[in-house]
Amino acid sequence: MLKPDFFDNGWCRFPYSEVLAEWVASALPAARACVGDPRHRQWWRCGDTWFVGVHALDNDRNGALAGGPALAGPAVDFVEDTLKPDGGWDRAQVSVCYPGYPKPMPGESAAAFRYRREKAAAHVDGIVPEGPERRRHLRHHHAFILGLPMVEASPDASPFTVWEGSQELVRDALRERLDGLPAEEWGDEDITDAYQAARRHIFDACRPVEVSARPGEAYLVHRLALHGIAPWGEQAVAGEDGRMICYFRPELDQAERWLTDR
Repeated sequence: MLKPDFFDNGWCRFPYSEVLAEWVASALPAARACVGDPRHRQWWRCGDTWFVGVHALDNDRNGALAGGPALAGPAVDFVEDTLKPDGGWDRAQVSVCYPGYPKPMPGESAAAFRYRREKAAAHVDGIVPEGPERRRHLRHHHAFILGLPMVEASPDASPFTVWEGSQELVRDALRERLDGLPAEEWGDEDITDAYQAARRHIFDACRPVEVSARPGEAYLVHRLALHGIAPWGEQAVAGEDGRMICYFRPELDQAERWLTDR
């Protein structure tokens, strides 16, 4: 049922895998070191309640850390068999949330903070706000999002939130907006209006689902799915590491695949 779950709902979860748990155990010390590394200070957000950690993990193209195992398990097999990515793994994002997430950021408007709290700062990866007006441009063409929990945390500890079925509404909106343009020109286009209209439609039409998993488990999210991070629950429980998840988001070699692939 994983394939229809993924393509219909825009995400699926994978059960515990011993080989993935071994990878987590191998990678956890390096992930912890990323959080405390002064070279990554720029990744702290929301009053130090969120470490964004984009490409912070120093893994190789096999997903391995020095001396550790390559990334493996049912989720990896599914990705390779079903999504057929172009190349190897990118350097993983180390995303960590802590009690109190989110707190307001300097310069963040009241509306933006409210959106973060009430709508989990819902977004589509690769669509980037730019300039003082925060106009949206397509800058990255991720193949998918693979989430790997690194530590134990309760399900209400800032869970990943995805709007089921949203990927097809995003696809329809951006296909219409970019119709007739070659893929190499997509990034030049201001897609803000189409993107924001699609989000409003999704909030009305799609069900938000809070996804949680334990180390050794995994979840896979469609590249076009609207998703975000929910606030830290009042009764949420986690250890000193907070809620730590590694995300792999390798880029597609061919930009047009971002819209045309299923």
